Amino acid sequence: MSFRLEMLQVARLAPDLLGDAASLVEAFLRSRMTPDGGFMDRDGRPDLYYTVFGMEGLLALRREPDWPALATWLQGFGGGAGQDFVHLCCLARCWNAMPPAAATLAGAARTEMLARLSAWRTPDGGFHQSPVATRCSAYGSLLGWAAHYDLKAELPAADQLGSCLAALRTPDGGYANEPGIPLGTTPATAAAVALHRHLHRTPDPAAGAWLLAQLHPEGGFKAMPGAPLPDLLSTATALHALDGMQVSFAAHKEALLDYVDTLWSAEGGFHGHWADDALDVEYTYYGLLALGHLAL
Repeated sequence: MSFRLEMLQVARLAPDLLGDAASLVEAFLRSRMTPDGGFMDRDGRPDLYYTVFGMEGLLALRREPDWPALATWLQGFGGGAGQDFVHLCCLARCWNAMPPAAATLAGAARTEMLARLSAWRTPDGGFHQSPVATRCSAYGSLLGWAAHYDLKAELPAADQLGSCLAALRTPDGGYANEPGIPLGTTPATAAAVALHRHLHRTPDPAAGAWLLAQLHPEGGFKAMPGAPLPDLLSTATALHALDGMQVSFAAHKEALLDYVDTLWSAEGGFHGHWADDALDVEYTYYGLLALGHLAL
């Protein structure tokens, strides 16, 4: 199962906890879709990155976006010319989420996207968001692997990803996003765990213990040791990684539910953390993913 579908399967459990509020989430997500077809970033502009979360959020609610508008908008990107690595990977993910009856990615565009992805492969066999990097990042490697899966292409020398991730291990038991950083971060550790699992490798149990240690006393997961506040991205990705490793967080479920509830808005979206005043489709999707894991 792809990384995208695995998360979506869990996020689809969120309506069990949302109840009637699920309709508010749907309304919020639809309000962030532009007439051109893409979903808005925080400045109100259509963006491939935010479109991933808008599409997946609606699908998690078992609702569908405006497929024809989305197909027309996505076709305007062709094979991804001019896109950075993250947005190129998002373009692949959007196409993978499209139902075949709505539209399919043209073969020439698919070939071009695969060729462009190779520019971000690092000499150690991983991927990095910067085309001039010489060593991989955890985030970049997960995105690069997922983009090949979304484009239905086998990643050449995929086994090298495991080796490059080993260089990102930190003495505290987690993973850093970049080599040479002494402390792990929750998103990087969650990304490394996910990639190990999808490469059919067993993640180091120490990563699970490290993630649990990032729990904030008032609920939620911190992005790194010493962070003053938990955040929703770290919480959702940590829960997903722990669940994938079969590391129980049952003893903390009530505190986690209370934390996610503090980020909920009656407007239908979720805030990213306690100091975040804005709402967007990215954190709303992470709210659904977190609730899905807490509904299990």
